[in-house]
Amino acid sequence: MKIKTQLLELCQRYADKRVLGYKNEIDLIKESIENNDKVSNEEDDSGNSKLLDDLEKNMTYLNDAHKMREQLKLVRPNLVSETVVLGSLVKTDSITFFIALSIGKVELEGSEYYIISLASPLGQLLKHRKKGDEFQFNDKRYLIKEVL
Repeated sequence: MKIKTQLLELCQRYADKRVLGYKNEIDLIKESIENNDKVSNEEDDSGNSKLLDDLEKNMTYLNDAHKMREQLKLVRPNLVSETVVLGSLVKTDSITFFIALSIGKVELEGSEYYIISLASPLGQLLKHRKKGDEFQFNDKRYLIKEVL
């Protein structure tokens, strides 16, 4: 299915952008630490302490972004399932969801899609549901018209 492939590619670009962004941030922090080491005296280490905290946070974020990429490898856009699984396109009476990552609302070819994770609260509500099922989220009722 073409639209699922396009949505998956959008997810992959999103994950790649996050990985690259965190790698760049880590490189900048490392450079700052090196520069601080060259010019600082031993009495004032608070600058490096903050930078090391930032480095640790960004390393964690980078690791999460790598996990995101790995998760996307499990998405099979050609997989057809009667129930909602990873990679499903779920058309409801008002919104269309793509089950992959937690990205949120995107527009593709003039249509709106909500890209959500199967692990998210909404993803858990949708998991294993099928065409004709109803569910409620944030005080709104939805009817699943199609699972692709």
